Amino acid sequence: MAVPLFGYVLGYIVLGETLSPVQMLGGSLIVGGTLILSVRSEAHKTGFKFRLTLLMLGCAFSIALSSIIFKLFAVRDDYWVTTFWTFVGEALFGIGVLAIARYRNQFLALLRSNTAAVLTINGANELINLGGGLGIRYALLLAPLSLVQAISSTSPLFVFIFGIALSVFFPALGREDLSGRNLVQKAGAAMLIVLGVILINR
Repeated sequence: MAVPLFGYVLGYIVLGETLSPVQMLGGSLIVGGTLILSVRSEAHKTGFKFRLTLLMLGCAFSIALSSIIFKLFAVRDDYWVTTFWTFVGEALFGIGVLAIARYRNQFLALLRSNTAAVLTINGANELINLGGGLGIRYALLLAPLSLVQAISSTSPLFVFIFGIALSVFFPALGREDLSGRNLVQKAGAAMLIVLGVILINR
């Protein structure tokens, strides 16, 4: 949930992007609602983990930094050219990871043991992810960085909806906590997210 916050700071410093009070309120509602959706029940709490929190904040900052770099070049040069070089960088990073013997052996072992499942499921997932990623990157050209990242952070809402659908229609594939308390909490969070999206688009 820290990605939009880092995005706001970086967008302001690097690109001079500012938000209206209504947009800031909408973004805050989205971040708050998404945070509530991400909170687990009391049974799953294990206490505050400082190192894990730092790692997550580091990841959030990296995502925001990557987005601001993409937008900086895409606005100045060309969307598709910048996208191409982004994919080149990702490919080189993947090659670098596979150059490490331990990771390469794990990948090859997984591929040999579940070839069809890995290729089918991962292939479908990557195609969906590709479409979503291209959409988010294009949106960066049309709106402030922090707003795009706030909207894209609503994914826990859809994960929760899919979780309910699986629990009701395909319980063997996955189960979501459908207790009254959890549903009320998640429904309230969903309302905050929807309200935030409405305010941002006013």
